[in-house]
Amino acid sequence: MAMSICSCKQKDVLSREGLRSPSSPRMAGTVLGVGTGVFVLAILWVLALLLCLLLSRAAGFAKLSVILVFFLALIITLTLVFFPRATQTPDPVKETQIVDTFFIGRYFLVSILSLIFLGSLFLVLIYHILEPIHAKPLPIR
Repeated sequence: MAMSICSCKQKDVLSREGLRSPSSPRMAGTVLGVGTGVFVLAILWVLALLLCLLLSRAAGFAKLSVILVFFLALIITLTLVFFPRATQTPDPVKETQIVDTFFIGRYFLVSILSLIFLGSLFLVLIYHILEPIHAKPLPIR
């Protein structure tokens, strides 16, 4: 019982501070708390309103096409609202597993470079550090 009181208090504090608890669902791709669908509908209705304003100045059948534009925008809106493309909550994210596909090649390169390093170290030891110093021949009298 104490756990449920604690979790309620924690959720209350998080909601008061404007934060979400880790268990609460979040919509993907939101801007200021609204999704992309709201922006699509807003753009649709702004364009429909502008088209209606332009067509209201026309004469004849073009003036009556304002009704068609309105109903077309209404049908598109109802289709987008009642047949959403995805759920509100995103699918749980699977933890990605990092796999080193170049494992054998990497160790092969390291071993080759180690052999080259040891060989060059041996050659430096022979020709630089242990460089032979030859004695000058003695003059013959």
